[in-house]
Amino acid sequence: MFGSIYIGLSGLNAYSEGLKTVSNNVSNLNTTGFKASEVSFSDVYGSGSSGGLDYTSSGGQAGHGVSLDDIALNFGQGELRQTDRDLDLAIDGGGFFVLLDGSQTLYTRTGSFAVDDDGYIVLSGTDYRLAVLDNSGRPVSLNIDAARTSPPEETTKITFADNLSSTATEYTIADVKVYDERGEQHLWTLKFTREETVFDEWTLKVTDGTGAEIGTETLKFLAGIADPTTRTLTFTEGSSGLSVDFDFSAVNSYSSGSVSSLRAADVDGHGTGSVTRLAVNAKGQLEIAYSNEETKELGAIALADFRDPQKLEQRSSGLFAHNGFGQVQYLSAEDSRVGTILSRRLEASNVDLGSQFAELILIQRGFQASSQIISVSNDMIQQLFGIRGQG
Repeated sequence: MFGSIYIGLSGLNAYSEGLKTVSNNVSNLNTTGFKASEVSFSDVYGSGSSGGLDYTSSGGQAGHGVSLDDIALNFGQGELRQTDRDLDLAIDGGGFFVLLDGSQTLYTRTGSFAVDDDGYIVLSGTDYRLAVLDNSGRPVSLNIDAARTSPPEETTKITFADNLSSTATEYTIADVKVYDERGEQHLWTLKFTREETVFDEWTLKVTDGTGAEIGTETLKFLAGIADPTTRTLTFTEGSSGLSVDFDFSAVNSYSSGSVSSLRAADVDGHGTGSVTRLAVNAKGQLEIAYSNEETKELGAIALADFRDPQKLEQRSSGLFAHNGFGQVQYLSAEDSRVGTILSRRLEASNVDLGSQFAELILIQRGFQASSQIISVSNDMIQQLFGIRGQG
């Protein structure tokens, strides 16, 4: 009978611990990146006696009660909720972000990141730096200070496209933006003129923003196709020394009334740019955008893939530590094993409230039944003590 009390007590202890786990799950229903813990129980068997109390009259195996199993984490995908910050990042898949802090490495499924005063991308409210992959595939921290400015690039070529009507006599393209080696912008105006009796030969005059002439060249066509001898024309601005090739290889000259569609399809070069946006592109690369409409990839965000995620140790604020046991690989988001990275998303808790409430009921009933075992055992012992006064 005393053994039954201890068996009932094992139930009270196990279900109390199970209640803690379920309570923690429910209280973290709205915690970003939280992974629910799964509650399970197992029976306890042994043989002989314990503490001088024999649990069996036959000497065989006997039940010693119940215990709470080791907590298993549910790494199922949580809902990916939209935000308005480019550096709010979440993973659609099974990978983990890698965070570096000196010699310490931590992992997380989701996070709101920011650039700190030293130029590193860190998890907000901490010094943990988001890792990217270096050339050898190792996770390293990234500093963006060297990439805060996009240096100017001189314009060397303008590529034209579409049609210069063979029945029109003039056409103008105004305010074409070109840049010198210092990043200064120049506005050029291109005026095409043709004599009415000469159908396949145009005079191209280029002027700057003040109306001063930069140069005049002749553009010829053969049966509506740009003549190879005039397909590329070069204009040099004397004041800045800026020399630009005009490429008319893709230009036609067919009859279309007085309407021409000729345009500067591509102008290389750009001015100096400052940072306008830092985000993650579709390839999982950190990409920085500048005010001069240029972009630059800074590196692929490192994602960790664990052979056995249950070996991870759960910590506060949605962080995990790896105890060194089990294989871990560092991959980019282009690898299907780790999933894709989404900007302006945060992963919500994966707690299923309905299943947690069901667990609460089962735990309550288990605790109630275990307490009844103790109560009945106590009544029987009381009766045994009462035998002495009978007779």
